[in-house]
Amino acid sequence: MKPDPTIDAIDALVGPAAPHFAMQLRARVRELIEDLSDESRARRYGEEKMELLERLAYASSKADDSPKESRERIGWEEIPSAAPVYEPLLPSE
Repeated sequence: MKPDPTIDAIDALVGPAAPHFAMQLRARVRELIEDLSDESRARRYGEEKMELLERLAYASSKADDSPKESRERIGWEEIPSAAPVYEPLLPSE
């Protein structure tokens, strides 16, 4: 039987996340929380972090605390890393 994951364990996985590993880390978080009850604080926290990781997979960086540039800025379409996690470029459906 696996021990219950802690929020610290989830943070240890998510903290150093980069876009190219985001979906692999999301899968690891999912494995950590899959047996927890719906009421578990760690499960809810893990689900929030899984959403962050999914957005990060379509972003160029986490950039949570950097200045936000408008996509209307002249030259925006020429910037190669123009997809921060707070506004990822999601695939068209």
